Amino acid sequence: MSQIAAVPAVPSRPTGTPPGPAPGGKAVTLQFNDNTLLPLLLGDHDRHLVRIEQALGVRLSCRGNRVAIAGEPTRVDTAQATLEGLWRRLERGESVGRPEVEAAIRLADTEIDPRLPLSDLPAIRTRRGAVGPRSSGQAAYIDALAAAEMVFAVGPAGTGKTYLAVAQAVAMLLEGKVDRIVLSRPAVEAGERLGFLPGDMKEKVDPYLRPLYDALHDMMPGEQVIRRMGTGEIEVAPLAFMRGRTLAHAYVILDEAQNTTAVQMKMFLTRMGEGTRMVITGDLSQVDLPSGVTSGLRDALETLEGVAGIRVVRFGTRDVVRHPLVARIVDAYDQRAAAVGETRRERAAAAR
Repeated sequence: MSQIAAVPAVPSRPTGTPPGPAPGGKAVTLQFNDNTLLPLLLGDHDRHLVRIEQALGVRLSCRGNRVAIAGEPTRVDTAQATLEGLWRRLERGESVGRPEVEAAIRLADTEIDPRLPLSDLPAIRTRRGAVGPRSSGQAAYIDALAAAEMVFAVGPAGTGKTYLAVAQAVAMLLEGKVDRIVLSRPAVEAGERLGFLPGDMKEKVDPYLRPLYDALHDMMPGEQVIRRMGTGEIEVAPLAFMRGRTLAHAYVILDEAQNTTAVQMKMFLTRMGEGTRMVITGDLSQVDLPSGVTSGLRDALETLEGVAGIRVVRFGTRDVVRHPLVARIVDAYDQRAAAVGETRRERAAAAR
């Protein structure tokens, strides 16, 4: 990519010319010198440019190998960083599609998190390639996974809490930094009393552990997952099976931790042995425990946050990397919950 040239602000522009900024606005032109990669940057029918325009409130136009950006100065800077980040992916031989465009927009938006330039983003490296962050929350999470022995990841569905933890576990296993991976979930829907379900024990608990299997199969070939499970290098088990064990030289992940009780959480955390790392993930807005039972995840956060060696990463709706509608759904539920809480407080005040 050539040097970026600033375009002087002009009050208006003739039809068919690159967009100029409104008064007080800003315009820049980016020149891309590889015409084989440029169509991949733009997307079919310029759909990637259209999405960046919609998300950032800027005007984009492409003529030849140049893309012009105009709009409010900070928005123009964000759009520029977004396009440059996507271009670097293409230069590295990586794909650019709708998910990558959405991720680049989130990561380039300095109003969300100004701490990381795109060139310095952390990544988890597996044999299937590098797994990089798609939001500022994920960048902080990957940093924490690399640095801390115990990490709590808390936030809504779709933020990559489990997926990135499994990626880090697989990377450390393949590098020989741990001897095995242990993945666990509380089978809360059946109260961890699974005897009434058909099949052997594996068939009884597998439906609850399916998301963990899916993440594993994304990180390594299926036959390797099966072989390593057969040798005990990878173990997937319900939380109840952790009792009485000491887990040494292992990477241990507890998923859906909001559905543990305080007693179960303490039991799990104290399984940690020499050379072990633990990751605990959960969403406190999706607790399925019986009414009146305190979530073990909430209790652990209140007790342990700030303890040396423990990192807590909190995700928000801006970190949701599934379909953009998922973030809006999460926001809508959060707003309704806040409104209900406010109504209750007002009623309680009135009753006094």
